[in-house]
Amino acid sequence: MNAIVIDWAVALAIGLLIGLERERSKGSGPDRRPAGIRTHAIAAIFGAAAMRLGGPVLAALAIAAVGGLAALAYRRSRADDPGLTSEIALVLTPMLGALAMVDRLSSAMLGVIVAVLLAAKPALHRFVNGTLTNEEVSDGLVIAIVGVVVWPLLPDRGMGPNNAINPHMLGLVALLVLSIGAAGHVAVRALGPRYGLAVAGLASGFVSSVATIGAMGGRAKASAAALPGAIAGATLSSLATFIQMGIVLAAVSKPTLVALAWPLLAGGAVIAVYGGLYGWRAATAAAKVEPNGSVDSASGAFNLKSALLMVVGMAGILLLTATVQPLFGGAGLTIGAALGGILDTHAAAMSVAALVASGRLTPDAAVVPVLAAMTANATMKVSMAFGTGGPGYALRIGAGVGLSMLAAWTAAMLL
Repeated sequence: MNAIVIDWAVALAIGLLIGLERERSKGSGPDRRPAGIRTHAIAAIFGAAAMRLGGPVLAALAIAAVGGLAALAYRRSRADDPGLTSEIALVLTPMLGALAMVDRLSSAMLGVIVAVLLAAKPALHRFVNGTLTNEEVSDGLVIAIVGVVVWPLLPDRGMGPNNAINPHMLGLVALLVLSIGAAGHVAVRALGPRYGLAVAGLASGFVSSVATIGAMGGRAKASAAALPGAIAGATLSSLATFIQMGIVLAAVSKPTLVALAWPLLAGGAVIAVYGGLYGWRAATAAAKVEPNGSVDSASGAFNLKSALLMVVGMAGILLLTATVQPLFGGAGLTIGAALGGILDTHAAAMSVAALVASGRLTPDAAVVPVLAAMTANATMKVSMAFGTGGPGYALRIGAGVGLSMLAAWTAAMLL
């Protein structure tokens, strides 16, 4: 098909798509809103024709003319509906029609996005006004500031002793911690408590698995009926550790992730089955335990303090590794990673991956230090389980976490 014909077809399709949604929303009778399916289709063709005949200048004049008509329509709209959505959509339609003449793919994508946003008005309003809290909005702005303002400004080069510290990489760590914590929080809010402690533990494990195991231990100690669900939530929080490990390694060094793919898959599969069995047991026993706050108490929804602590921990581990490795060689790297893994396994692993990314370590040489960090962290989890939930709880947590690490080490040795 002729390329020009496709351009015109895309422009018309955009107008029809946006107009279809506006037609359904405009209402009927004397109070109906202006600009339905025909108006938007014509506006899109108008913008496309202006771009084809006179280029950007004539297209700008056409868009301005439609904007003037939209302004008149706004003045005639009902006083109790001061929104500008319909008018802005009408101005945007000829702009997208004009864009279709020079970049049909971008125009089509933007047209679909606009139509989806227009159709999603009820759901978006319910989410913003009825679901989000003021604290969550504030925390979301923190993520936006870190990702858009702070992180791009950080220097992307090695600094400090042996060039061990890369501020840009550390900023990425903070952004990942904030974003993953937010994703876990949203998952719990969306699914609700009816799925029990298993889902809550998995989601909160993206924030802090050690803290989640402690919180679940408190529940198990307080109520015998909560024990199966608490074990499910605690062990599945370790599944989140494996998933998060894959995510952060992919962000820091993809070759390191490739080298650790099978160990992570093996360990994650074992802990998933183990936690799933306890989750099934809790469900069949009808242990209806509300996860009221156990998720948030782990570290909060979007925890800036947790992110900063991880960054500080990672920086310390990088400095420790840079100091110890020249003295003990490869063993020094493993020792440093294991010591760091006691506090935070992801920070330790990212420190090792950062060495691979900088060319100072091969991906295969990173496998043992990363697994050592995870094993040290697993020991910390069992200690937390014993201190908060007692011997019975700790024994079950230790079995699940221990089997998962055994599977990971076995997969690493077999490859």
